[in-house]
Amino acid sequence: MPMPDASPDRPTLSVSLLRGLRQRCPSCGGGRLFRRYLKPSDSCDHCHSELGLIRADDLPAYLTIVVVGHIVVPLAFFVEKLYAPTVAMHMAIWLPTIIVMTLTLLPHIKGATIGLMWQLGIRGDERQ
Repeated sequence: MPMPDASPDRPTLSVSLLRGLRQRCPSCGGGRLFRRYLKPSDSCDHCHSELGLIRADDLPAYLTIVVVGHIVVPLAFFVEKLYAPTVAMHMAIWLPTIIVMTLTLLPHIKGATIGLMWQLGIRGDERQ
């Protein structure tokens, strides 16, 4: 596993994570991380860091499920306890909520994952 260089201008882990969360290049924070919805750019427009080789695979999807689940499930229980809506009403409320939250959070969480992987020097394509 290649280790990141220890240059003094390399950002800290938290900075790389936050830049990825904002869907920006984890190295400079200036270039766009994605060229499409979830497709990473091959390289940064500003600093030319190679980003297209970093494969986050399934971790962003798992983390998105955890985050959305921890928000929606307590809310659904709370609404059920207070108002006792019908199953159809629950479906009308929670299915669109889950879909919108998932599609909104997924690119941000994938960006943070790529920022973490970039900082640690993990590309995700190493074969064993």
